[in-house]
Amino acid sequence: MKLEALPWLILFLPLLSAATITLFTQKNRELSARLSIGAIVSGFVLSVIFIAANGWEPLQKETLVTWLEVGDLQVDFGLRLDPLSLLMLLVVTGVGGVIHIFSWGYMREDRAFSRYFACLSLFTFSMLGVVLANNFLMMFIFWELVGVSSYLLIGHWFERASAADASKKAFITNRLGDFGFMLGILIVWALAGGLNFSLIEDQLKQNPALFGSMTTAAGLLIFCGAVGKSAQFPLHVWLPDAMEGPTPVSALIHAATMVAAGVYLLCRVFFIFTTPALHVIAWVGAITALMAALIAVQQNDIKRILAYSTLSQLGYMVLAVGVASPTPAMYHLTTHAFFKALLFLGAGSVIRALHHEQDIWKMGALSKKMPTTSATFVVGAAALCGVPGFSGFFSKDEIIAAALNPRHGSLGLFLLAAGVAMLTTFYMSRLVLVAFFGPARSDGADHAQESPKVMVLPLLALAVPSALAGFFGIAQLYGKQLGEAHSSFQVLAMAASLGAVVFGLALGWGLYWNAEKDPLPERIGPWARMLRNRFYFDELYEATVIKLHDTIAAIADWFDQWIVAGLMVRGAHGTTELVGRALRLAQTGNLQTYAFLFVLGVAVVLYFVLGK
Repeated sequence: MKLEALPWLILFLPLLSAATITLFTQKNRELSARLSIGAIVSGFVLSVIFIAANGWEPLQKETLVTWLEVGDLQVDFGLRLDPLSLLMLLVVTGVGGVIHIFSWGYMREDRAFSRYFACLSLFTFSMLGVVLANNFLMMFIFWELVGVSSYLLIGHWFERASAADASKKAFITNRLGDFGFMLGILIVWALAGGLNFSLIEDQLKQNPALFGSMTTAAGLLIFCGAVGKSAQFPLHVWLPDAMEGPTPVSALIHAATMVAAGVYLLCRVFFIFTTPALHVIAWVGAITALMAALIAVQQNDIKRILAYSTLSQLGYMVLAVGVASPTPAMYHLTTHAFFKALLFLGAGSVIRALHHEQDIWKMGALSKKMPTTSATFVVGAAALCGVPGFSGFFSKDEIIAAALNPRHGSLGLFLLAAGVAMLTTFYMSRLVLVAFFGPARSDGADHAQESPKVMVLPLLALAVPSALAGFFGIAQLYGKQLGEAHSSFQVLAMAASLGAVVFGLALGWGLYWNAEKDPLPERIGPWARMLRNRFYFDELYEATVIKLHDTIAAIADWFDQWIVAGLMVRGAHGTTELVGRALRLAQTGNLQTYAFLFVLGVAVVLYFVLGK
């Protein structure tokens, strides 16, 4: 086998797995799981082999076949092979493979076990397509496939109304962002004459005014796709509800891969964005990061805390892109994939041990009952908080420093980034202290037992990069392609980052060590209710956007029934029928009647021809 074929094999193995499970092995649960796990683990091994043989920058950077040719438009089904896509290939197959193995233990008793693994494989294929795409059209198609497969996984337990609603909410909300993404692609195609990333980048280097007055608009419309997929304000509302899916799905889709697709898109086409567009991107990311961190402070569901943490960290990454620092954004995306997948799988281990209890105030003392899960969860939390030495410290520090870059950043963005870092440490301290330490607050917590090895070993596997990924040289690898983010304020950024960790930990420890109930609502009053109810965004959308949509739909339905179908269609039909019935009355079969009508007709014609 030629090594050039390996990326194609890596891409299509999960699709083959999904098709085989769906068509042939639905009734064989073990074989279905083995096929799905085998496909993604094989993809990881083949990715390592390909990189070992070709390095991070292969001589052949693109491999393609002509897929569609219509007039002047030629679309290639092509794969882009560079440090950005190859490292993401390892993240998707590596982290995804660990989650697949964890799922084998977590979902063992599920009735739709085989369907679950078929959907996992379909999702993996879709995400790999996004990572490897070398043009906008191919990326958009796989982008939509990611949306479809995530819809299936979020709604896995579709018999529960909340899960079915969450899957529809995720799908529809993402379509709003994707509509803007599609318009942006059309503008790029119309002005650049092609959709290949390399082609467009080369053209912009030769002619920076290629898009003219549409440059900023095109960039912001493409950003709309990232707003939907990476759950940025104001399309952030789908991500927390998506926790209705199985916990491994939360780890795979909403921590490690799917939500990262938006940030990956921004970094892949970073050359398109103008300075005004970057300012908008930076502030959207900053608002999302702060809003989600505040909401996480008063959530009690362990998965929802992690969901809002994901929202906040995605805001961090988008903020980094907005301050013209795609390297720190991708760096944090990579480290975040490790420690957030670890945290979600750790949460899944706890939920399973407590018989599907998710309220942290019904946990406690789990560090004694589940020592491995607890230890790995603490590692993930330390990485997320940016404790020195852990992976998150290095990547988060880069973003905080970039926010103070005088060219694209600002003091306001820097202070906001540091404040979010403090809030992150505070709400994660709250989660860890309440759930894993202190007294057991329920019978389930008192009798909890460590999860089986098939679930514990993936936690240990993810704990290693969560702790040590800062020493892997990831930033340098991305920097070769995307450009390093230089800042003369590294010392100030590091001081702010360390201060945020110390202050957040001290505040969390003071409030929640051995706490029987949450003391914060008494201290902040009505603000606690507002944070607990997520700033009432769902209620606001229900009262405005959804009500407006329903009103417009009702008016359209009335117009369709009474004007289009009634007056126009049935009216024309009724008029024709009446005329036909009237004419039928003249068909008497009487010769004298026909003679009379003939003479009358001749008289009428003569009247109009000859005049009165």
